[in-house]
This record gives sequence, structure tokens and C-alpha cells, in this order.
Amino acid sequence: MNPQETGIWEQIDKTGMPRHIAIVMDGNGRWAKQKGMPRIFGHRAGVKTVDRIVSLACEINLECLTLYSFSTQNWGRPRQEVEALIEILQEYLLKETERMVKNNIRFNTIGRISDLPPSAVGFIDKVKKATSKNSGTILTLALSYGSQDEILDAVRSIARKTMEGAMKPEDINRETFSRELYTAGLPEVDLLIRTSGELRVSNFLLWQIAYAELFFTDVLWPAFSNLDLLNAIKNFQERERRFGLSGEQVVKSGLI
Repeated sequence: MNPQETGIWEQIDKTGMPRHIAIVMDGNGRWAKQKGMPRIFGHRAGVKTVDRIVSLACEINLECLTLYSFSTQNWGRPRQEVEALIEILQEYLLKETERMVKNNIRFNTIGRISDLPPSAVGFIDKVKKATSKNSGTILTLALSYGSQDEILDAVRSIARKTMEGAMKPEDINRETFSRELYTAGLPEVDLLIRTSGELRVSNFLLWQIAYAELFFTDVLWPAFSNLDLLNAIKNFQERERRFGLSGEQVVKSGLI
């Protein structure tokens, strides 16, 4: 960390860190347009930001970082842009596998991965296998992901199990439902960050962010810095998380 980042980090309560941060990485295209460059230029710049933020996540021992990389709606973008995004994904995985292993990162994905080209699926499988024994930050890329699709897939899975007799209707609760989601095994999101000034969640982790703190910034993703992330964490710690209770109840329950 540089001196400015270290100054913010020293103000952060290390015992009150969010376990799981999710980021909607928005603004690559607009950043490129501002510079008179094609959209793909912005996507490549965005990957450099991913490198920085993942490195910082490891440095501060963040448990889980989930990045909204490619939505199911993104398939509707121009074919040339989609192909370029898949190429960038493969390049990233090829380049970063060794660093993930070295930095104890466990690579994970959520979404309808089978929708991706076989070559991309192959890269994903190799990185998952190479990092499967790592115990540090869990880096999850949401690929061909849509939260409404995720919820529908979970409902279908539960319906099948109920029809087969493996589950009874009365067995269905928040815990059993969560186990059917793509994010099974991950903690619920504590902090959701969206860059670029848009004030929406865009079909991202709708179930998992039920009690997440939302942080919106005007900064476009390629310009999002380590300092921006640390400031978001500091802002998170300045909020009172009540989970539907009164402030007094939260204090008594030990939730904060």
C-alpha cells in the first residue's frame, strides 16, 4: 500500500471487516469513450483494475470477493464485443493462474458456465483444479450469471428433489434454499459496491444481498483504485447494521 492507502487502512477496524464483498464492475465502455477509444480498450483496462483489487483483497485477508464479470444479458451485446470479452477472460485465467496459486487464492465461478465456449470452460476448470487446495481469499467470477436465473434453477432443483421424495415441502427453508444457489458454501454478501454512478443492482445476487450494505460510486471501473475500495470498507464500518431489529436489540444480541 502507498502512504495514503495505509492511512485509510489504519483507520479501519480489522475485527469488523466484511467477510464477503461483491462488486458490479461498471463503466468500462464509458471510460474508453471518454478517451476516444473502442469499448474493448476499456474492458482490457478493467482487467488491470481486477488485478489491483484482487491483490489488495489478498493483502487485507478478505475472505470472499465476487466480481460481476459477464451477465446473461451481456450475450445480447455485439458479437465482436462478446468474443473479445471471452478472449480477455481466457487471457486473464492463463496469465493469473500461477499468481493465484502463489497468493493462496481459491478460484471459483457462479453462473451458467456451460453457456461459455468449451475453450473458456476448459480454462476455468484448470484454474479451479490448480487452486482447489488454497485457503486464502475466495475469488468468484460471475459468468453468464443472472440472479433471477439462479433462483429459478434453485426452485427447479428443489422441485425435482421433492418429486423424487428426497425432500419434503416442510424441509424447505432459507438454509435449504441457499444450498441450492450457485453461491452455496459462500457467506452472504456484506458489502455490494457498484461503480460508474448507476444506482441499481442489475440482477446480481438478489437473494445474497438481502441485508448487504450498498455502496455506489461515480468512479468508472478502470479508474477504481485501492483507495476507493478501502474507503468503501471504511464507509461500511460506519453504518449500523440492524438486520430488521432496533438499534438497541442489535447491541444486546451482539450482532455489532
